[in-house]
Amino acid sequence: MEQTKSLTAPIPASLHARVTAERIAANQSLGEYMTELLTNYYNGGKNHMAKTRTLAFQIDEELFQRIKRHLEQESGRTGRKLTQRDFVIGLIEDALRQAEAAAEDAAPCAVTDESEEEGEQDAAE
Repeated sequence: MEQTKSLTAPIPASLHARVTAERIAANQSLGEYMTELLTNYYNGGKNHMAKTRTLAFQIDEELFQRIKRHLEQESGRTGRKLTQRDFVIGLIEDALRQAEAAAEDAAPCAVTDESEEEGEQDAAE
């Protein structure tokens, strides 16, 4: 692991609040967040994702307006702009985490059922 050094600088309170909110939303320590932020800055602002794919779909106008209102409300509530992209990716990631957790919870039950069946077969023999 590369050696680390501290960097301290006074910044405007509004910028500090934004950095703190973004860091918390990213679930990163201050060191992790600042390292990523500065690395991206010095790399020309490019976010280095290995590969990206486009996911596009159409929705009806009523749903679009509901989403737009929600994004405005959340942006006002948190003080940070919530984009359509971040909103949709967040929903997808939450749904996948729930599905994966449900699959993990179901897997031990399947193993238990199989071992009970084996035990019943052993007892019958």
